[in-house]
Amino acid sequence: MLETWWVWLAGAAVLAILEILAPVQVFFGVAVGAAAVGIALWLGLAVAWPWLLVIWGLVAGLSWLVLRRALGVRKGQVRIWDDDINEG
Repeated sequence: MLETWWVWLAGAAVLAILEILAPVQVFFGVAVGAAAVGIALWLGLAVAWPWLLVIWGLVAGLSWLVLRRALGVRKGQVRIWDDDINEG
């Protein structure tokens, strides 16, 4: 089942919808990875499912890093903590 292209694309669509409903900038990277694997399978890539998971993880991590760079913490933006929950 993991070697079927439409399963990966359906998963990518579900993850993209989750990103719209809960914009946390995590689901989009994973959705891009799933879409990349689905498209590669559709184009004829024939590898075992563990390699599909490796490709998915690499593409998802790379797309998350690009998204983080584009939309993440801006230069000069620093979080300052005034209180520590562990102090008395």
